[in-house]
Amino acid sequence: MNAMNRLPNILVLGTGDTKSEELEFMASVIQEAGGVPVMVDVSILGDPPYTPEYSRHDVAAAIGKTIEAIATSGDENSAMELMASGAATLVRNLHEAGQVDGVIVLGGSLGTDLALDVAAVLPLGVPKFVVSTIAYSHLLPPERIAPDLMMILWAGGLYGLNSICRSVLSQACGAVVGAARFGIRPSSERPLIGMTSLGSSCLKYMKYLKPELERRGYDVAVFHATGMGGRAFEAIAAQKGFAAVFDFCIQEVSNHHHGTVVTSGPDRMENAGRVGIPQLVAPGAVDMVDLQAWRELPAALADRPYHAHNRLIGSVTTAPEGRREIARVIGGKLAGTNAEVAFILPLKGIQEWDQENEPLHEPEALDAFIDEMRRAVPGSVSLHEVDSHINELEFSQKALAIFDEWIARGIVPGGRP
Repeated sequence: MNAMNRLPNILVLGTGDTKSEELEFMASVIQEAGGVPVMVDVSILGDPPYTPEYSRHDVAAAIGKTIEAIATSGDENSAMELMASGAATLVRNLHEAGQVDGVIVLGGSLGTDLALDVAAVLPLGVPKFVVSTIAYSHLLPPERIAPDLMMILWAGGLYGLNSICRSVLSQACGAVVGAARFGIRPSSERPLIGMTSLGSSCLKYMKYLKPELERRGYDVAVFHATGMGGRAFEAIAAQKGFAAVFDFCIQEVSNHHHGTVVTSGPDRMENAGRVGIPQLVAPGAVDMVDLQAWRELPAALADRPYHAHNRLIGSVTTAPEGRREIARVIGGKLAGTNAEVAFILPLKGIQEWDQENEPLHEPEALDAFIDEMRRAVPGSVSLHEVDSHINELEFSQKALAIFDEWIARGIVPGGRP
């Protein structure tokens, strides 16, 4: 792998009026690591002691406002929201002009809020790094996290430099420069298929489908549907990044509906249809609700069959009426699509552990789901029932046959050798 032929431009965003020492240290590390620091000041109330390449006035002007108007817009929340909009607009414009090879943002909760908006406007493959006092916190809504966002906890660095802070900031700066110099951007040589699944101990169709689709000339990306994987899938779909999707594990819809932290956000299963991407959909693992295995089960689910996958994540099944309810939720999401959609309904089970002699085997609940799903699928969606389990070959063969028909009809672009 070859490094860039020139030094990469790394945008460094932060409030220079309160964090100048840290930001100037970051600039020095980026320069030493082989990058060009481009300072973007997002201060509201004062100017930094250094001269940034892009001042707070430039950030405000990017959305047609003055910094004075932003500062007096209401409170710190409204002011920072406007500043975030200005920073995102400025960064998008700079990227479109070919002047951005990577971005790093420093902040507490306000700065992290801004950072998420900035990262969201940059395409997949542009390094985006956030140094945050709330990194990995449940305060961060999944739907606002860019698919390839990198974060590090800003430990011991809320106010001024110290040995811990220097260590964290230097790691972050080295990482973003290295990613800008050596990272491989996504290729568009072959049409990309987005597929959702869980690990192969639960769902197995990708073992057959991925090589078959690759033989047809497609690139296949399989997303781990445990919250953040589905979020990345939705974000790429929203940017029209897929030629088609095989959305066969929609458990995150159930997770979000039941209010667990294993969520991809409220728009799971909606973005591909909204932008017109053809969809093959199946109800893989939607009978389960994922929970943190290291916490006690909620009282409402404590008496349900439970499977501990590992020390991080476990799953309970929903009762028959709960499965009917989630079938109606799925039907509502399918109704909002603007593309060709085929819903494949496997009649003998939808995840590995719902089979006979397995811990989550509940045939009456599965029958209730199937019955309600038949009613819930809207008329605009073609329903295909398969007399097999989702992990049996017949299911995958049916999916491939539908996809091949779509290729023949020109609904999806043909693959490339």
